[in-house]
Amino acid sequence: MKLKINIGAISEPLQSEKFKTGDWGTEWAVVDKEKCTACRVCEQFCPDGCIEVVEVEGKKFAVVDHNYCKGCGVCASVCKYEAIRMELKELFKLEVC
Repeated sequence: MKLKINIGAISEPLQSEKFKTGDWGTEWAVVDKEKCTACRVCEQFCPDGCIEVVEVEGKKFAVVDHNYCKGCGVCASVCKYEAIRMELKELFKLEVC
């Protein structure tokens, strides 16, 4: 008899694309397109692989897929151009009267 033990939310390697995990955190990364130099450091360090550099109308910049961004902040930490900031998701913003 073979016993299978699952540890964590995603049990098999390379299966996380099937699960939109962007709602796990309270913050997510927001890219300032004007400051971004498309150096790809954030893309390389993102543990979830949810950042890619795109080109729109001749301008290259990083784009974050918020369906998978868990808000760890690694991208904002490694961006030496300060082009990425962590922003509280709308769901967690409270309006105080």
